[in-house]
Amino acid sequence: MVTRSPISKWQRTRPTTGLSIRTARSSAAASRRRAAWRSRPSDGRQTAQVIVELKDLPDALARGHRLLALDLGEKTIGLALADPGLTVATPLETIRRTKFTKDAEALDKVIAEWRIGGLVLGLPVNMDGSEGPRCQSTRQFARNLEHRGLALPIAFWDERLSTSAVERFLIDGADMTRKRRGEVVDKMAAAYILQGALEALR
Repeated sequence: MVTRSPISKWQRTRPTTGLSIRTARSSAAASRRRAAWRSRPSDGRQTAQVIVELKDLPDALARGHRLLALDLGEKTIGLALADPGLTVATPLETIRRTKFTKDAEALDKVIAEWRIGGLVLGLPVNMDGSEGPRCQSTRQFARNLEHRGLALPIAFWDERLSTSAVERFLIDGADMTRKRRGEVVDKMAAAYILQGALEALR
């Protein structure tokens, strides 16, 4: 079961004409880095390194593709979408978790619909910076996606306090009822995670 949010017309695209020499060189360099992100084994097949550092994520994106953030909970997966310019994160939808295969199929549909080129997974590290069972579960989810054949790069981003920060906003700022908060908190937490990652990339 999927709960969707309508996407407004805020998506922005960058002009592609009148590129300066510097911009053209920068674009060529980015293309070379994207090519380097892929490796070619001895049998000639082209494979991709899936789990990458956040700083390397933009170079692995094809032109015009977006980032999708996941806030993994025990019962839900909150999703948020970045604009093509990688500046704004918007809550997208919430997936009700069942089995991994079904969850991955739901993600496949979102990835295809929105031309997703990379994923950001919220990593629930402890307040002291250490990693506990929830972090291990998140990393295992990423590995499961990789083993299933996902060909998109995945990066992790510290999600400490993301859900609690969003809940405080929904209570104090948006004055939402408990029921309504439950419907939107996961995808808004994903947007909170993604916005932090986008700002770290600037």
